[in-house]
Amino acid sequence: MSDLRDLYQEVILDHTKHPRNFGTLEHANCKADGFNPLCGDRLSLFLSVEDGVVKDVRFQGSGCAISTASASMMTESIKGKTRAEAEVLFEKFHQMLTGKPGIEFESDELGKLAVFSGVKEFPVRVKCATLAWHTLNAALKNEREPASTE
Repeated sequence: MSDLRDLYQEVILDHTKHPRNFGTLEHANCKADGFNPLCGDRLSLFLSVEDGVVKDVRFQGSGCAISTASASMMTESIKGKTRAEAEVLFEKFHQMLTGKPGIEFESDELGKLAVFSGVKEFPVRVKCATLAWHTLNAALKNEREPASTE
């Protein structure tokens, strides 16, 4: 089990040190900001959605390792997905971390995102891992208020 935990930590550290899809997106037609008042993580998410499909996505901001890695991996996971598929992915990811009943899924449905499964052991860190995802929800719904983990 420690080998798996080490691998998960490696993946998270890699995405923290070398975040994918970091920066702004000039042709974004969906945008939202997110804020975690508990630890101060901030995030701006930019999406290019065409015909209901996420064609491109970028993020920028500052946050802890978990927050940055989650945003990086989220952007990789939602590219090419429809709005509905991205929303389902959010629900499954959120359920994995919170353990709240109602959303059933197989662990392999989340693919690489399963590296965050251990975060549920640290409730304060769940908000760090889900900030980008709450911001994604806000962007897809064109919400004007910053997304919050509260």
